[in-house]
Amino acid sequence: MKRGFPVWAVYALGFVPAVAAFGAGLAGLTGPDPIRALEQSLGLWALRFLLAALCVTPLRRFAGLNLLRYRRALGLLSFYYASLHLLAFIGLDHSFAWAEIGREILKKPYAFIGMACLLLLIPLAATSTNAMIKRLGAKNWTRLHKLVYPAAALAVAHFIFAVKSWPLEPLLYAAAAVALLAARLAPKRRPSLEQAGKA
Repeated sequence: MKRGFPVWAVYALGFVPAVAAFGAGLAGLTGPDPIRALEQSLGLWALRFLLAALCVTPLRRFAGLNLLRYRRALGLLSFYYASLHLLAFIGLDHSFAWAEIGREILKKPYAFIGMACLLLLIPLAATSTNAMIKRLGAKNWTRLHKLVYPAAALAVAHFIFAVKSWPLEPLLYAAAAVALLAARLAPKRRPSLEQAGKA
């Protein structure tokens, strides 16, 4: 039996921000444009969970902190929030007016980039189960899931284009994404001859 914080609790706590965002909107606590506030909140949490999932490997590699059992949950939470973000965009913001939505995606960089990001996340979520890892093979699965890095870059770009300015917050997320990518690409340290002799 595995000890520690249960994975199911990560999912349960992960949906608290969504419930809070919907509740705040219904209670009129999100200002004059509650739909936009809801969209932004859902999208921001999608980005946060995506970056949190990307933190797992560097934390294990450089800090010895093994959170690998939570990575799938964090990645799926990112996908769920991105899907809710899209649903709010097409359903609440545009009332399922598909022609208008199509024009928005094709003409507005933030919408095009956001859709591209979600399209990259779909195969990652669809192949996140142990059964799919076995079916694809570890090597192919690992290669496919490297799409998470361009997805993270697109998510940050989507955020920057959506806010239409350069405030501090999106720049911090951009810096975090760059740092995580650099950590992933950094060469692994090989044991020294002295360490190897002690092994």
